[in-house]
Amino acid sequence: MSIEETTDELWKNAIVIDGLNVSNWDSPAVYQSLHAGGVTAINATSAIWEDFPQAMDNIAAWLRRFRQYDDILCHVKTADDIQQAKKDGKAGIIFGWQNASPIENDLDRLELFHALGVRIIQITYNDRNLLGNGCYERRDEGLSNFGLDAIQEMNRLGILIDLSHVGDRTSLETIEASDQPVAFTHANARAFFDHVRNKTDEALERLVEKGGVIGANAFPAFFPNTFDTTLEEYGDAIEDLVSRVGVDHVGIGTDYCQDQPASFFDWIFSQQGTKIQKQAVPCPDPLIHPKGMETPDDFSNVALELLRRGHSETDVTKIIGGNWLRLFREVWGQ
Repeated sequence: MSIEETTDELWKNAIVIDGLNVSNWDSPAVYQSLHAGGVTAINATSAIWEDFPQAMDNIAAWLRRFRQYDDILCHVKTADDIQQAKKDGKAGIIFGWQNASPIENDLDRLELFHALGVRIIQITYNDRNLLGNGCYERRDEGLSNFGLDAIQEMNRLGILIDLSHVGDRTSLETIEASDQPVAFTHANARAFFDHVRNKTDEALERLVEKGGVIGANAFPAFFPNTFDTTLEEYGDAIEDLVSRVGVDHVGIGTDYCQDQPASFFDWIFSQQGTKIQKQAVPCPDPLIHPKGMETPDDFSNVALELLRRGHSETDVTKIIGGNWLRLFREVWGQ
């Protein structure tokens, strides 16, 4: 059997999970791409800078999409839902936030959003919020009292805590305060490429001690060659993480932004979602993901690249989804 045939067989049988996808949810091509690529489930960003009413509107829009694309999409609330999505040949959508801003100053809203299906929440996004500090803040003073209470409530409810865009001190304090494993859903090692969005070796060590998972990030701006990055360089990032934290703690977090317009990137890189500022590495329009894995249609090339490098089928299966499934089951419960 050729390596391509081995990849096809592995992909057909494996649970495939993308730890972060922030594509244009109004584009039908996004869902066709996920389905064509055989993606089992994604952490679908449904809030970044939104407040409470806007986040509720986003969920309402998702409920409409589940009706519209019932043949290829399903809503994931449990680990068993992911396995069912695999059996049904559908792409499972996990409601994930890249900011806790939608709860505003009311912790009770965490239980409301959990009831509506939100299963992954990032403490903060780039900037400071009521819980803690983002990775782009000029000073990281760690978690607030409100942030500590929010962590306890997310642990109680079974919401996975994400720290990808969170500041170094706030990340470490969150890992220590959490009774449950946490995640860096889309980040790489800072020692691999020195960027504030990538994670320190200390943070990676603490993540592993708690049993967490890091999703290797494929967003080109966080690589040395930026928008000339290739699948092979993404493979280097995955292997670097495996060497640092072990194969049981590495997943995929592509950060796919399929069909997003230039205005989207102005918005996500703005301060608090309102003050547009110059991007350190301007995004091309349209955005270019690493060559060889431009959209989820080509997602299986990641498995092919890892098999070419000599990784076992067992290890590749863990990286492309098995580790995420284990973490979700542990944190979300039944």
